[in-house]
Amino acid sequence: MSYLEIDNASIGFGPYDNRTEVLTDVNLSVEENEFVAIVGFSGAGKSTLISLLAGLIQPDKGEIRIGGKIITEPSPRLGIMFQNYSLLPWLTVFENVALAVKQVFPKYSKEELKEHVEKYVGMVNLLPALGKKPSELSGGMRQRASLARTLSMKPEVLLLDEPLSALDALTRAVIQDEIINIWESDKRTIVMITNDVDEAVLMADRIVPLTMGPAATLDDAFPVDLPRPRNRTTLNTNPAFRRLRNDISKYMVNLNDEAKALQASQAVVELPSIMPIDFSVLPLKPARGRRRAVIAKVVDRETTFFK
Repeated sequence: MSYLEIDNASIGFGPYDNRTEVLTDVNLSVEENEFVAIVGFSGAGKSTLISLLAGLIQPDKGEIRIGGKIITEPSPRLGIMFQNYSLLPWLTVFENVALAVKQVFPKYSKEELKEHVEKYVGMVNLLPALGKKPSELSGGMRQRASLARTLSMKPEVLLLDEPLSALDALTRAVIQDEIINIWESDKRTIVMITNDVDEAVLMADRIVPLTMGPAATLDDAFPVDLPRPRNRTTLNTNPAFRRLRNDISKYMVNLNDEAKALQASQAVVELPSIMPIDFSVLPLKPARGRRRAVIAKVVDRETTFFK
């Protein structure tokens, strides 16, 4: 039995008479300490999938399990890192991380809390900004603070919902390396959502494509057999890396082309034959009563003015 499992899960949104199926018959098995990346296009249901894994929402059918136990609600065993940092703007980095630690470890003394927070903030190289608020941090620093907060809860599974998508290339590379280093030292189970194939190949043990929505599902996985540690500066010249990247990219492009062809076949809509009304043939309503007197007065005034 795998450590983290999605068993034939489906979910949709909207009223039942006009329901949109987002995910259908999704199956995934993740081994303990494995790093799995899920790649897919925007709108395919990636964030919905990560919310299912985190217990934030429940499937319409099927089950999500961790260690054989069904996930029915959010749990400290499952740490999630969102795209948008989700830091409280009125709290400092220390206070944002401490808030999460207090929820998971309420019996920590003040000294234990301080030591624990500083350990994980230091793990992401953010100790100099410990007393700063999110508005005083760059995007990369905010994402590090968010990562420190998630790690500080010591989750068994780390769920990453496109956490680096809003960062510039250099900052993204730095945080990629930090996540890999943390994973290699702590050996936690990681499921990462991304739309960057290169990022997935660099970081993951296995890459699982999500098909196009609606009613998306997970397809067969691409194993990443590249040895670790992986050096990004030399990886591009590795034939195995280039072959795997091309295979995944080709698969995703074919998915996109098939979806576009399907949309085009369903996009033909017959419009009703409607001709515009010809107002020139409509008879003018004759002016009567007071309206006629006002018009006559205006005409007489204009005639007098131009004489």
